[in-house]
Amino acid sequence: MASKKNTRPQETLPVLAEPPPAPVAKVECPPELGAIAHAEWDRVAPLLAAAGRLEPLDRSSLAVYCAAYASWLEATVALQNYGTVMKSPSGYPLQSPYVSIATKNADIMSRIAGEFGFTPGSRRRFPTGTADPYLLELLHLASPIT
Repeated sequence: MASKKNTRPQETLPVLAEPPPAPVAKVECPPELGAIAHAEWDRVAPLLAAAGRLEPLDRSSLAVYCAAYASWLEATVALQNYGTVMKSPSGYPLQSPYVSIATKNADIMSRIAGEFGFTPGSRRRFPTGTADPYLLELLHLASPIT
């Protein structure tokens, strides 16, 4: 038995573009942040603002991310200098406190990074202004044949 093929001509589906984000006034770095955290703010904030992902309400979340980055970096440098194991006063090996400091701050950074779209997985949640070709194909296949 011959199967019926979809003989509908290929049509071009429009690209679903969202309006560009409205420009946001520059969100100032909190003065409480140290030099390393401030440098991270200066690196990340313009990128987030350009992508439309930074608003004045996000200031404290980004400040926490930058402070965690500074603490993580400090702990990572200490681990490189002193190692992950140290001797206790009684002579037994003991995990360096910098291990838990680095781990805790990396966890804080990861959670906040996901909210801002820093990670590859979280970037998929943010619109790019172009239609996903796979989704368009699914919509095309699901439309009734006329």
